[in-house]
Amino acid sequence: MAGTVALVLWAQTLGLAGAQTTQLLVQPPWTPPVLWDRVTLTCQGSGTAAATTWHKDGQRWRLQGPDRFVVTESGTYQCDRPSTGLSPPVNVSNAWLVLQVPARALLEGDTVTLRCRGWQNKPVTSVSFYREEKQLQLFRDGTELSLSPLRLHHSGRYRCRGWVYSEVSGGWIEPESAPVTVTVHVPVANATISPGALAQPVRAGDPVTLRCSVQVGSAPVTFTWLRNGNEVARGPLLELGDVHVGHSGTYQCVATNQLGQDGHRVFRALSPELALTVTPRAHWDTVSPAVAAGVGGSLLFLVLLLGVIVGWHRWHRLAARKPQDRSPQPLSLSVPPRVSPGPAPPRHPQVTNAQLPGPYEGQQDPGATYESVM
Repeated sequence: MAGTVALVLWAQTLGLAGAQTTQLLVQPPWTPPVLWDRVTLTCQGSGTAAATTWHKDGQRWRLQGPDRFVVTESGTYQCDRPSTGLSPPVNVSNAWLVLQVPARALLEGDTVTLRCRGWQNKPVTSVSFYREEKQLQLFRDGTELSLSPLRLHHSGRYRCRGWVYSEVSGGWIEPESAPVTVTVHVPVANATISPGALAQPVRAGDPVTLRCSVQVGSAPVTFTWLRNGNEVARGPLLELGDVHVGHSGTYQCVATNQLGQDGHRVFRALSPELALTVTPRAHWDTVSPAVAAGVGGSLLFLVLLLGVIVGWHRWHRLAARKPQDRSPQPLSLSVPPRVSPGPAPPRHPQVTNAQLPGPYEGQQDPGATYESVM
């Protein structure tokens, strides 16, 4: 409810700003108007009524005239206001047969009646209605075609054909109307902001771009951005760039389409709120990725360099040792000299001496004596 009230107040503040063009209103409200209906044309636009300039059939017709008048001649009319320019043309017809459509925005779902009329309200019989040169229906007595409910496929060019009694010729003639365009409009609805969810919180310096879109809505559709209820930008994209803390707030977009030439059928759709919270970056976060990568590469290089230095130092210490410290000692083999037999050692009370025979029976080598220690 609060969002609806805010939208109404915002719309009242803006009025029709951003959609201001000069419009030519017709009374009675039918397109095309016919001369025998006593048509009144009213010029709407910014500035004073006395500043209105009228054009007829592409030429200036009245300079600095009033903002309204009653038409007395058929033709194509326009009006001009200094600030909002030239209005779309309105053709006042005086033909034998005219097909009319209501002079308002025709919305999807409406009921619309097209009527086929004879000159000066003369009777018309055997009326056929056509859409894009394809016959839709034939009425023996009727002169109206109802389109209900209106759908987008009903858009197109329509005309009618029928028999009209002509007093000039003293008989019935079968004229055909000029084509009239039926345009079915769709009001804007379901405005949304994408992305619908942002990383919370967003850090200062992050790029943020928001897009507003509608699910349905006839062109042209305009977009307005609000932050905390105040207008901050227009257009479907809101590019905040590198955000800072001042961008924090509640964002909404308003989609608008103005349908019809009367300027009063304006439709707006308000998106859901999107909260944006921006937090300052820490000192290390402010370092750019390129700088951070450079610092990391430098640290890795220093670690590798230190490892090379330590390895080279240890190798140099090993290389500086004395040769004898590094070479293996030679193996020394000494054969004890042969000892001639001498006097027998004194016997120990715990040692038993025994003389064993040599490998040859009956031969004994004095050196082949073994002692067995018991």
